[in-house]
Amino acid sequence: QVQLVESGGGLVQAGGSLRLSCAASGSIISINAMGWYRQAAGKQRELVARITTGGRINYADSAKGRFTISRDNAKNTVYLQMNSLKPEDTAVYYCNAVNKLGIVASWGQGTQVTVSS
Repeated sequence: QVQLVESGGGLVQAGGSLRLSCAASGSIISINAMGWYRQAAGKQRELVARITTGGRINYADSAKGRFTISRDNAKNTVYLQMNSLKPEDTAVYYCNAVNKLGIVASWGQGTQVTVSS
């Protein structure tokens, strides 16, 4: 099993920055990719960014140019640096881990990001 713990959310003004962290523990070796998703009130959960163990990165269009996903393998942690935040970025942000079969192995508990205008 893989356990994920997110941190770093909070309240920030529009134009500000936040860095989210997702620390993984447990069956780390089974992880093929980790991703950040978000779910705004009344909306479906959507992909923000993902990074594979091979270093391949994908961003949602809404994140391109503003958000950066990175990882620290020594710490088994994935980060999401969010710059130029907008009120529409307000959501609960979740981290997930996908195994080598392409199956979601775990979700974190989520961290709230609120961007005020």
